[in-house]
Amino acid sequence: MPREFIASPNFEDRKSGHAPSMLLLHYTDMPTAVAACRWLCDANSKVSCHYLIDEHGGIVQMVDEEKRAWHAGASSWRGAVDINSMSIGIEVHNVGHAAGYPAFPAAQMQAVLELCLDISKRHTISPERVLAHSDVAPGRKIDPGEKFDWAMLHRAGIGHWVEPAAIGGGIFLQEGDRGEAVTALQAALQLYGYGLEVSGHFDQRTRVVVEAFQRHFRPARVDGVGDQSTIETLFKLANAVPLLNSTS
Repeated sequence: MPREFIASPNFEDRKSGHAPSMLLLHYTDMPTAVAACRWLCDANSKVSCHYLIDEHGGIVQMVDEEKRAWHAGASSWRGAVDINSMSIGIEVHNVGHAAGYPAFPAAQMQAVLELCLDISKRHTISPERVLAHSDVAPGRKIDPGEKFDWAMLHRAGIGHWVEPAAIGGGIFLQEGDRGEAVTALQAALQLYGYGLEVSGHFDQRTRVVVEAFQRHFRPARVDGVGDQSTIETLFKLANAVPLLNSTS
């Protein structure tokens, strides 16, 4: 697919023999895509990505897919901590939450879709390994956020998704709670992939992980509360992954 190549100096070989097995989606959190491109290609920034997609759907490649770009930072997923070595990073231009967080334009999302389809096919990346930056770095990162159209990507074969359970009444868990219900929630989040200790205590870390889950999979309300909708959606997702289901 059409793309421009602007080389970033910020890359290295993938470590421990890793090949790309994950797609990680970010937003730029900068005023313009041009400014983001300059920063990602600045040796002093110590950050980079493989691809940048501007608001019009234009694609710039900065790092070869076989190389390790510096986009994930301190992060983890299913016990792995060197996310950069196993992932391809895609920055989607958006000014971010602090600057108003506009919706992602249709042309931009279409470009995201086409690029993700191309990469996933070539590297055989499974749907449940197409993730948000906020999934692998909960609390530290919130991108690409609740306006990113994961459902649209899933309908075309990219990413893992189930229709979120309706928001309503019923039981809920929140920061400060303790007990078996909290243990079950933490265990399900950990099993799905989130970096979370199963302690039975709904602490601050649990809250930010629940927020990260909601931003991706239950975006209608992001409040860090383990309500019935969040819990049902999480268990539907876990049951829809054959590998997880076979080990439960």
